[in-house]
Amino acid sequence: MIERIALVSPYALSVFGGVQEQVLAMSRELSRRGRDVIVICPDSSDTRLYDTPAEVARFGHLLSLPANGSKAPLTLSLKAAREAREALEAFKPDVVHLHEPFAPLIGWAILRSHRTPQVATFHRSGGGPAFTLTRPLLKSLAGDIDVASSVSESAALTIRNAVGVESRVLFNGFETDRFIATPRERGDEIVLVCVGRLEERKGTEFAVHAVLEHNARGGDQWRLVVIGDGDERAKLELLCAHDEMIVFAGAVDDATKRRWLRRANALLAPATRGESFGLVLLEAMASETLVVASDIPGYREAAGGHAVLFEPANERSLEQAVAKALSGENAEAIASARRHAERWSMGHLMDEFQTIYEIARQRFHEPR
Repeated sequence: MIERIALVSPYALSVFGGVQEQVLAMSRELSRRGRDVIVICPDSSDTRLYDTPAEVARFGHLLSLPANGSKAPLTLSLKAAREAREALEAFKPDVVHLHEPFAPLIGWAILRSHRTPQVATFHRSGGGPAFTLTRPLLKSLAGDIDVASSVSESAALTIRNAVGVESRVLFNGFETDRFIATPRERGDEIVLVCVGRLEERKGTEFAVHAVLEHNARGGDQWRLVVIGDGDERAKLELLCAHDEMIVFAGAVDDATKRRWLRRANALLAPATRGESFGLVLLEAMASETLVVASDIPGYREAAGGHAVLFEPANERSLEQAVAKALSGENAEAIASARRHAERWSMGHLMDEFQTIYEIARQRFHEPR
């Protein structure tokens, strides 16, 4: 039986991101099942405590590097990669589960060592120079993966086209019950929430434009709460000209995010591209909150017909979608959306991975 599991994130937990949230949620679920878990990630300067019973081991100086229209919080330290591999070997896991294993640099050293069954999960949607320039190296590293999975069809297609890796399509899981444990705090004010890093591809500027234009026409005013931080924040704040109806909450912890989702009338997800799967849409549905999202593949797949979609990068289309969602809100649709979100529960996902871990162990021990 698989008892000891190492979860490896190439991205620092100290920076908000979907991969990091997925790793922490998995660590909690595995710990609830009585497994011993270690999380290995970058950023040796990070000393904060995280909401997980798992051991968290951090290595290396943190860098922020461009990746797929975002900024990836990585380390490029060879020393950190070696220390991470040594920490993993000291933990003696039954299986190693690497997220985005081709992101440098910690995962590379662990993959190459391959002293334990190794499972890889691919999150990224969309190719680019990071794949084309390193394809020979990545193809070599792929040989050290015992079982590969992807969080969506889009992510699976990306890694197949880039490196030839065939992966089992699963999903991003999340702890659905945590999102209704927080009391509902709605008032008379209409509150819209955006959640995500403030970078160009996330499209937050279109949500800001839509709210500014709606409020300028008079009538019911919309308050927009922007949760997250990033390089675009100063530009967005300047765009708002300190409008009191637009609030920048910054990077918040998971509990605060859940409180905002329970308070909001609707979640706005205005990303223009690069989203392999819209987990934040499902989090809002689990919170019994309306979802208004751009019509891009990852979001469309997650929504499953339970969100109002709008044309990407079009603030007028976004504004009309918000109005449509608010006017059409009803208890039956909210309940249906929550049932849809529960299909992606972390419990269901880890049931799948328990099987995958066993398959990885069998393949690891097969004659090569």
